[in-house]
Amino acid sequence: MRDIAVLLFLIFCIGGALYRPWFGVLALAVFSYLNPHAYAWGAVRGLPAFQILFLVVAISTLITKDRQPLPKDWRIPIFFMLWFYFLLTTTQAYFPAAAWTKFWFVCKIFLPLIFTLALINTREKLFYLIITIACSIGLVGVKGGIFAIVSGFSHRVYGPPATQFYENNAFAIAVLIAIPMLLLWLRETSDHRVRIGIYTTIPLMFASALSSWSRGAFLTMGVLGLLLIWHSKRKFLVVPLFIIGAFFAVDFLPQEWFGRMETLETYQEDASAMGRIRAWKDGWHHTLQHPFVGAGFEGWRWVTERDWHSAYVEMFAEHGFIAFGMWFSLIIGTLLNLTNLPKKVKGIEGMEWVHNYCYMLRLSLIAYCVGTLFLGLSYWDLLYHLIFIAVLVRQFALKELDEKVGSDQVPGAKGKIMTRLKNDRLPRAL
Repeated sequence: MRDIAVLLFLIFCIGGALYRPWFGVLALAVFSYLNPHAYAWGAVRGLPAFQILFLVVAISTLITKDRQPLPKDWRIPIFFMLWFYFLLTTTQAYFPAAAWTKFWFVCKIFLPLIFTLALINTREKLFYLIITIACSIGLVGVKGGIFAIVSGFSHRVYGPPATQFYENNAFAIAVLIAIPMLLLWLRETSDHRVRIGIYTTIPLMFASALSSWSRGAFLTMGVLGLLLIWHSKRKFLVVPLFIIGAFFAVDFLPQEWFGRMETLETYQEDASAMGRIRAWKDGWHHTLQHPFVGAGFEGWRWVTERDWHSAYVEMFAEHGFIAFGMWFSLIIGTLLNLTNLPKKVKGIEGMEWVHNYCYMLRLSLIAYCVGTLFLGLSYWDLLYHLIFIAVLVRQFALKELDEKVGSDQVPGAKGKIMTRLKNDRLPRAL
């Protein structure tokens, strides 16, 4: 029965992609983050559903006229330069076979992102993409949250099989990244049924992250919680809810969970923590000796005895400081852009959506930055989706602002707005 349901859903997605190619972008997100065919039991489980959808969307993109050129944003050429740099470092990798396998895997992650830039050409389409990603991760988060509560948080919760966040630590970070995206939906909708659903979903997602037993997720949850309170428009309601949730969580969580979290204070006595620190030191010292090309994909097998356990160490240790600079600039530049863009439209009627999009996407990106301090997820498709979504938010915001200036919808502010636009387009402004 599951096989039939998944197969019908795949056929529906293929038909949607042929009818409206941008539907294919949403379908790719579903099969990337939810991976529904992995829950099937029969032949459909091994079906290359994502690859089939990719080919359909690629053909549809070439045929359709409903597409846009790549946005004129500095992050796009940096992204392609980073991708090319991965190719260079792969030719110098210590383990060529493993490195080329990982390189082609990264290419399969990066290629579909181009469809996002080309086919998501309106704010409405972008909104649907954001909630599709949030719901794909949130659905598994809700399932995990219910399981966590029923089992008394005594078992670890894992993500969808055959995805980049199947492992419990990565799954918890993905869930925490998706929470601000759901809150964006909450801010942008007036449908009471949707709002009630989101209010019900978010506590369950927090519960699933707690039941991952991930120390990195616990730290990320703390940072995200404080920032959510900071950005909340109703702090007098949010703060008591967090306190009540923490109070009940203390009663439900088993003693073993607290014992694991307490190792954050005594990490010197924890073999796993000390092993990670040794891997980080080994990666740093190796990169100082090979600053331009690093060890290549999967270079940890040569440099140290265990995985890097940090996206930052993974990037500079495997590809050198130049690649790390490009990768890190994409993240920091996007954070700065999401911070500065709302200032450029401040006080402009009808541009309130920019604040909602920027602040919530910034929270998601910060959750990634904190969570991946302890996880090697440099090539995670969710990171690059967030960056490209931010690129599109900027494009649509500036376009709408230009239209308002041209039609004099903002009387007396034309000079100020044009100054904002001019400053925004300067390369140094990111």
